[in-house]
Amino acid sequence: MYHNPEILESLKKVEATRQERFANKDNIARMTADEKDAILKAYHPDYKEENFVNLTVGVNKGDKVPHELAAYLQAHSRIKGKKIDLTKPAYDVDVLVIGGGGAGSSAAIEAHEAGANVMIVTKLRIGDANSMMAEGGIQAADKPNDSPAIHYIDVMGGGHFANKPELVHKLVTEAPDAIQWLNHLGVEFDKTEDGTMVTTHGGGTSRKRMHACKDYSGAEIMRTLRDEVLNRGIPVVEFTSAIELIKDTEGKIAGAVLMNMETEEIMVARAKCVVIATGGAGRMHYQNFPTSNHYGATADGLVLGYRAGAKLLYADTLQYHPTGAAFPEQILGALVTEKVRSLGAQLVNKNGVAYIHPLETRDVNASGIIRECSDRDNGVDTGTGKAVWLDTPMIEMIGGEGTIMKRIPAMHRMFAKYGIDIRKEPILVYPTLHYQNGGLEISPNGMTGIPNLFVAGEAVGGIHGRNRLMGNSLLDIIVFGRNAGKESAKAAKDVKLAKLTLSHVAKYEKELKEAGVDTKLVSPKLLPNYARNRKDI
Repeated sequence: MYHNPEILESLKKVEATRQERFANKDNIARMTADEKDAILKAYHPDYKEENFVNLTVGVNKGDKVPHELAAYLQAHSRIKGKKIDLTKPAYDVDVLVIGGGGAGSSAAIEAHEAGANVMIVTKLRIGDANSMMAEGGIQAADKPNDSPAIHYIDVMGGGHFANKPELVHKLVTEAPDAIQWLNHLGVEFDKTEDGTMVTTHGGGTSRKRMHACKDYSGAEIMRTLRDEVLNRGIPVVEFTSAIELIKDTEGKIAGAVLMNMETEEIMVARAKCVVIATGGAGRMHYQNFPTSNHYGATADGLVLGYRAGAKLLYADTLQYHPTGAAFPEQILGALVTEKVRSLGAQLVNKNGVAYIHPLETRDVNASGIIRECSDRDNGVDTGTGKAVWLDTPMIEMIGGEGTIMKRIPAMHRMFAKYGIDIRKEPILVYPTLHYQNGGLEISPNGMTGIPNLFVAGEAVGGIHGRNRLMGNSLLDIIVFGRNAGKESAKAAKDVKLAKLTLSHVAKYEKELKEAGVDTKLVSPKLLPNYARNRKDI
C-alpha cells in the first residue's frame, strides 16, 4: 500500500494510461543497435570511468577493475604472519570444491560419479548461494522451433560479441542435456498436462526457451542438487572458508588453507585438484548499488585465483539487473525476476508512459531506467531515491485472472508482506547489482592457466561476454559445474603432488610492496560489514 503523495499522484497516471498501453502493447518499438550503444555509454555503470582503477600487481597488471575489487585483489593475505603447517593436512582428497551453490554441488556430484574422493567446503551452508535466489528460469534450446545455433547467436549478441566462442558453444550444445539431467534428478519444472515443459521468452531471446519452476527456479534446482550431494554422502564442511590456495613446488594447485568462520581455526586441505565455485560479488556493493545477491557474495574466488596467478577476464563488467525492488525500503535491491516482464508487465515512468520495450537486454533496460530517473527527471521519488513503475496488473490483463499466483507466486508474497498486491498495484523498481559478468578465465575443460585449478559458475569470466541474458546463469552453473567435476576427477587420476608450498603468497606480498601498495586490508573479504562505523571500504 502506497502512502507517499508523489507516489500516489504518479500511480493515478499509471492507472489512467493502462488500458491504452494494453491496447498498444505489441507496438512498443525495439531500440536499434546504435540507440542501444548510445544509451549504454551514457548511463550504464560499467561506462563510468571514474569508478574503475588499473591494477598495479598480478597477471592482469594494467587492466581496469572496480575500485572496490581492486582494493581486495591488492590486499594482504589472511595468512600473512601466520605459521601454516602444510605437512599435516586435516583433509586429503582428490577434488576439493570451494563453494556450496549450484556450480559447486554439480561439480561435486559429477566428480563423485566419476569415482573421485571429493569434498565441498563452504563458508555458509550448502545452498546459501545466488543459485538459491535465482527466480526466472534456465534456458535450453530443446523445442522444435529452436536450436543450439539460435541459442548461440542470442548469447553472443546479448554479450556484445565479447564472449569466448568456445565457452558459448559448450553452454548451448550441452543445455538440453543439462535440463534432462536436472529433470531426472527430480527438479519440478513447469509442465503441461501431457508432460511437455512450459517455456517462455526472456530479454534478448528470440525463442521461448526459458524452463522454470514457477518463480523459484533456483531454489528448486538447489534443493534437488543439495539432496543429491547429501544422499551420495559427499562430505560438506560448512561455515568454513578457503582463505588461500596451496600449490606444490612444481606450480600445480595442491589444495587450500581453510578457516573455521566461528572459531577462526586454521586447517589445511590437500587436494589433487581444486574447483573454485564461489559465486559472485554483489556484496561488494560496487558504486554503492544495492544488491540482489546472498550474504556471502564477496568475490572470494577471484581473489584466491588471482593471487595464485590465474588470469581475470572482463573483471570490469557487472550486470545491474534492471528490476530491483525500490520500495519499500525493507526490500531495497531484492530481485524482481525478469519473468514478471516476460509475462507482460511494462516499464512505465512517473507520467504513465511505457518508455522502452520491457524485454530489451538487461543492460539496456537498466540504462533506460537510470536515464528516466536522472536526465529526463521521469522517476518517482520513493523517499530513498528515484524509481520507475513495473506495471504488474497488466500480467492478468494479458494472461487472465490467476496468472500471477500460478506463475510468479514468490513475487506476490514478497510484496504482499508490505501491503502491496501486485495483481492490483504496480511496483517500483530500480537497477540492483546482480551478476559478475567477468571472472577467472578458463579453457573449455574448465581449467585456468594454473594446472589443476578449475572454475565453475559465476566466478568464471567469458561465458556471457559483457552482459548476460536471463536464464543463462542457472544454465552455466549446471553445464560448467558438471564439466568441472568430470574434468577434475579425470585429471586427479594422474596427479602426483610434490611438496606443498605457499611461496606464491610471499611472492605476491613482495610484489605489493614493490608496487608501493599501501593498505591495511586483508583478503578475501569473506562477509560484508554493515556496521555503522565500519573500517573497510
